[in-house]
Amino acid sequence: MSDQPRFRKIFGNVATREQMFALFNRDQKAPPEDRISGRAYVSEWFEIEASEYHFMLDILPPLFLRTGMFGMSECKAGYITSVFFEITIRGQRRWFTGFCDLSTPQSPDAMREAIIAYESQLSDSMTREEKLEAIWAGTHPDFRGIAGSADPSAWPAEHRGKRTILVNVGSHGTILKLLEDLTDEEIEEKLRTGKPSTGA
Repeated sequence: MSDQPRFRKIFGNVATREQMFALFNRDQKAPPEDRISGRAYVSEWFEIEASEYHFMLDILPPLFLRTGMFGMSECKAGYITSVFFEITIRGQRRWFTGFCDLSTPQSPDAMREAIIAYESQLSDSMTREEKLEAIWAGTHPDFRGIAGSADPSAWPAEHRGKRTILVNVGSHGTILKLLEDLTDEEIEEKLRTGKPSTGA
């Protein structure tokens, strides 16, 4: 499809099984039409453990199976399904999954190439904005929100409508903070650990 979104990594760490399934369902708050059409998911990808790759391969007979790649026979929406990859990058074997639009036959190969290109770059090549987007995408909906959506008076007018995220500040507990106000240290910690914003 000519308007297919660019491939994008949505989680900064290697996902556990629990995190993998949470990421599969992370867009429950997306508009219904985007969930039904699959636009809420298509082209998103993240890294998983080898055990999760083989676990998913054993759940159902794959829709297709090629060397280092298979597609789930159960679609997420329309022609959108999860595709799993085993890829060797810089001599290290790694595993990934992402949502591909199979109405575009070359979509799985294009995603594989995008993953290789992205992961072959230096980790510090991401811009601050790209890091914030990855953190937002990988954070459970319970730990993120929109400033002023519940209580407009709790936020200054200039911040209402901005994205917020729960942040663990150590001995001071957990606070709600604007996503755009995360410090460089908070950003790197979230990308490194891949844990929910509560620090749990």
